[in-house]
Amino acid sequence: MTGHSDLREVSFRLPRCHGSVPRARAILRAKLGEWRAGHHTLDDGELVLSELVTNAVRVPVPGDRMVGVRIVCRENGDRLRLEVSDAGPGRPEVRKPRETEADGRGLLLVAALAHRWGVDARPAGIGKTVWAELLAPGAGPVPPELEVAAVTVRPGQCVRAWGDWRTVLAVRSERNESGGPVVVIALDDDGPALRLHAAEPVTVRPLGPAATS
Repeated sequence: MTGHSDLREVSFRLPRCHGSVPRARAILRAKLGEWRAGHHTLDDGELVLSELVTNAVRVPVPGDRMVGVRIVCRENGDRLRLEVSDAGPGRPEVRKPRETEADGRGLLLVAALAHRWGVDARPAGIGKTVWAELLAPGAGPVPPELEVAAVTVRPGQCVRAWGDWRTVLAVRSERNESGGPVVVIALDDDGPALRLHAAEPVTVRPLGPAATS
């Protein structure tokens, strides 16, 4: 960790096993708490870090090489950078799996949640680093209407559903039968809730005079 008040960072390594995913999430939550960072990006950060570490532990690598993780927090949590390095070949790419496929949506979710993301070759050694940067709400200009991942929808926003704007009353997360993340969005019309994959795009806008017309 550096000595600058506006920058906090930590790096660590994890074994290539599924238990490393919750371990990475726990370290992220603990560090942001230790740094007294706001919780603006914590939930989204946990999802993104989970997907990046999950991909890294699945990649075939030579020997017993571990997964490297770097967390960088700026501006009291308003800007969060997550980096996950592995020794595997190739470059991960976003793809849109068929509805019947249980896997393959990880990077789709990362792309939907992150302000930007990318893949860099490691300057020393083999392999690559996949990184994602997240911005807290309000850290940058927000258009009146925008398309976001379903997992980022919050109560009080309006979403376009069935050709009209509906106010979001509540949002909860579930898992489908294959274990994938699902978001259930309760709306103000007493009709059926929206049940969407976490990475599925939804058009939203803030609740206000323009949204109630």
